[in-house]
Amino acid sequence: MARILQCVPNFSEGRDKEKVEKIVEEVRKVEGVKLLDYSSDPTHNRSVVTFVGEPEAVIEAAFNACKVASEVIDMTTHQGEHPRMGAMDVCPLIPISEITMDEAVELSKKLAERVGNELGISVYLYERSASAPTRENLADVRRGQYEAMEEKLKSEGWAPDFGPTELNKKSGVSAIGARPALVAFNVNLNTSDVEIAKKIAKKMRAKGGGFTYCKAIGLLLEDKNLAQVSMNLVDYTKTSIYHVFEAIKREAMRYGVTVVNSEVIGLVPLQAMVDVATWYLQVDDFETSQVLETQLHE
Repeated sequence: MARILQCVPNFSEGRDKEKVEKIVEEVRKVEGVKLLDYSSDPTHNRSVVTFVGEPEAVIEAAFNACKVASEVIDMTTHQGEHPRMGAMDVCPLIPISEITMDEAVELSKKLAERVGNELGISVYLYERSASAPTRENLADVRRGQYEAMEEKLKSEGWAPDFGPTELNKKSGVSAIGARPALVAFNVNLNTSDVEIAKKIAKKMRAKGGGFTYCKAIGLLLEDKNLAQVSMNLVDYTKTSIYHVFEAIKREAMRYGVTVVNSEVIGLVPLQAMVDVATWYLQVDDFETSQVLETQLHE
C-alpha cells in the first residue's frame, strides 16, 4: 500500500467564498495530493479542509494553503462563534497508511518550522507533537484566543515552538501537530438560549464529569437562531457518537429542550458510523466488511 498522510487544516474564514477558494486551490495544485472535502460555516466563520496524499506532498500543500491564508485573512477584524487564534488556526496531521505516528510527528515539526521561519507566524506544537504536557490539549493552547496571544507568546512557559515571540497581528498564531482521526460532531437544540448549550457542553467534557475524549463548547447559530453543542470526539473508539448524542438529549430534557438535528463536519471514519448503526439497531456482531461498498472498494 502507498504511504498516505491526511491533513485537516482549519482556517478562520467561513463567509467569503472567494477567499476560501483561493486557499483550497493551493491544495488542488499540488501533485500527489487528493482534496477530499472542504466546508465552511458562516456562524463559526471557519472552514475545514481535508486532503490526503504522499507525506511530503501533503506538507507542501499545507504550507502553501497556510501562506495564502496569511495573505487573504486578517485576524485583526475576524469575528466568529468558534474559538480561534490564527488564520490557519490549527493543522492536524493524521497517519493513514504505511506511516507511523512518530513519522507524522516529525512531519508536523517540519511544517511548523517552515511556517514559523518563512511566514513569520508563531506556531505551537500540540497533541502527539507537543513539546510539553501543557501543550497537548488544543483548548489549553488556544485559551484566550487571538485577543490574548500577544501577551501569551511572551508569558512564562508559552514561548512558541517555532516562529517569533512577537505576534503576527494579521495572521495570529497556529497550532500544528499529529493526532489520530477524530469526529467533529455538532448537536443543535430547539432553543436560542446559548447558556443552555454551554451548560450541556460543560457536562459533556471530562472536567464536568462527562466523556474523557470529548471536547465541547456551546454557541449560538445566529442564522438559525439555535443553540448548538459543538464537539470534537478525539477518540471515537472510546467516546462514541451515540453515547454523546444520548447524553445530550438527556441533559437537554432538564431544561425542557429537545434536539432539532445533528451534523458531522468534514469526513468521518466508516467504523464510527457503523458503530452508531449497530448500537441503535442492536445488531449483533456487525462488521464493516458487511457494508456493500467496502467489498466493492476492495
